[in-house]
Amino acid sequence: MRRATTVLVTTMLTAGGMAALAPPASASEITPRDLTITVTGLGPENRTCRIDADLYVPAGVSKARPAPALLATNGFGGTKDDQADLAQGFGEQGYVTLSYTGLGFVDGDNCPITLDDREHDGNAAGQLVRFLGGDPAISAVDDATGQPVRIDQVVREDARTGVRYDPQVGMTGGSYGGQIQFATAGFEKAAGTPRVDAIIPLITWNDLSYSLAPDNSGLPQGTARSGSVSSGNSGVFKYQWAALFTTVGVINGAQDLQALADPEAFTAFFQQASQAENCANFEPEVCRALAEVATIGYPTQASVDYLRSNSVASYMRDVRVPTLIGQGQADTLFNLQESVATYTALRRQGTPVSLVWQSWGHSSSTPKPGELDMRHPAQSLQGKAALAWFDHYVRDRGPKPPQGFAYYRDWVYEATGDITRSYAVAPSYPVGTERTFHLSGSSAGGRDGALVTSPTQVVPGLSAYSGVAPVGPNYTETSALDQSGPVTDPPGTAIRFATAPLTRAMDVVGSPRLTVRLDAPTVAATQAGGPAGQLVVHAKVYDIGPDGAIELPNRLISPVRVADVTKPVTIELPGIVHRFERGHRLAVVLAGGDLAYRGSTLPQPVTLTTGPGRGQQLTVPVVG
Repeated sequence: MRRATTVLVTTMLTAGGMAALAPPASASEITPRDLTITVTGLGPENRTCRIDADLYVPAGVSKARPAPALLATNGFGGTKDDQADLAQGFGEQGYVTLSYTGLGFVDGDNCPITLDDREHDGNAAGQLVRFLGGDPAISAVDDATGQPVRIDQVVREDARTGVRYDPQVGMTGGSYGGQIQFATAGFEKAAGTPRVDAIIPLITWNDLSYSLAPDNSGLPQGTARSGSVSSGNSGVFKYQWAALFTTVGVINGAQDLQALADPEAFTAFFQQASQAENCANFEPEVCRALAEVATIGYPTQASVDYLRSNSVASYMRDVRVPTLIGQGQADTLFNLQESVATYTALRRQGTPVSLVWQSWGHSSSTPKPGELDMRHPAQSLQGKAALAWFDHYVRDRGPKPPQGFAYYRDWVYEATGDITRSYAVAPSYPVGTERTFHLSGSSAGGRDGALVTSPTQVVPGLSAYSGVAPVGPNYTETSALDQSGPVTDPPGTAIRFATAPLTRAMDVVGSPRLTVRLDAPTVAATQAGGPAGQLVVHAKVYDIGPDGAIELPNRLISPVRVADVTKPVTIELPGIVHRFERGHRLAVVLAGGDLAYRGSTLPQPVTLTTGPGRGQQLTVPVVG
């Protein structure tokens, strides 16, 4: 069962489209055994924790006829039940599955939520892998009979690998259940006992400090293609998502989150959350971070370091197992840039890796028909890819899957209804060529500045805006709860630069990059004092229709905290897969605030001057 204190989010936060429960049992379905497994020696505290798990053994699998195995756990706030479809579906393909409720989410167990770190979560999952390998030192009890359980139905690889209790085993799962795969692989490699054969992490993070407080102006080499999204600067706090992960959750929903736009309510809420009994079952560092953000408006370096330590970014070198990454285009929690960083770093170090940008994510958790069906994996595109990955790397059967890059195109699906044709495939990421636009004043005297294709077309202009409140007033989404409201930028709070109506469709795949020189004299005078005095900017790309209607692709934006406003700044904009249709205009926007983020406490007037030789430009990755 799930703890009452952690019923914080709905299934949209557990494992995306994988979270649906299994249908009622039928004669062909596997009846799971309900187990309690005790794991020991976790972390520096030497904790002992009880794991609530279900063991699914397909018909015909036995000691005499063993099968490969899968290990899976829930997304944040979920339970072992969330993997029932997966266990049944892959069971029909001959896989034994151990589905378990993650640490901190088991009723009656005192172990806290440790954010998928290696020392606790990775260690615990490693012991479950040993359990699948038949290790008698791992205590497991059948809850129905009270009898001890030892596994002998899973294929062992001890003789080949020289590692004791080494099963044929892979891992899969989404979100929180995605990062645990990295933690397990990293823990096992560091311990010298790499038992996990392959992983398929879906919609998960690269660096949790970036996920919750992104700074898209401080990425190494200016881009996630460097293999990292870990900025050296303090980022801009993603307060709505953080609220969902603590106590406001979906119980009161969007109304509560909108109420937190009031700075006093915002501060009071997070201070109260940080002082809650047992820290809402989190490790104390989590609530300390909440309290400091509520008080000073940004995470300190200590909190950034803590979040980063619970991320694959901090131990990438230890992840050597074949990895199939699935990341959601519709995801404002863990965006596509995080998958680019992980993919690039793994590929660079020689780890077998493929990257898929799927339609669904935390912001829209339902896959397209035929895209992913874990109950019937062989009947869906991503399910078949997962089977091919596991069959080759876990089961030692079938051809080696291609290591490349695939991405979903919504405009193809809308035109054809064919999920297979809707995916494009390339040997690797990135794809396409970069097209440069230059920021210019408006030659027609309009409200917007212009994006022109040649430096010779640039004309002088002056654009100005100001951030006016710590939260908002600009609106892009109510994180996870509502993306139906219109995108708005009240007068004086944003500037934008737009192309002329396009004469042909333009397909953008990847992250545009914006390089600008901003003038903010009041910020220049305060920035030496640290993050509280630095400029906060929210950058975004709009698709403006012929009638003026605005589309913000998947509601994604790029918040930044500019370390030095006296120098040019490069901002990596959100990774997107989007067709700008003929007759539409592409626009880049700089805004002073956003209702989903915690910005500057003080007003921050900003101007941007265009003209020949000023070097203000936007680079866009275009395919076709």
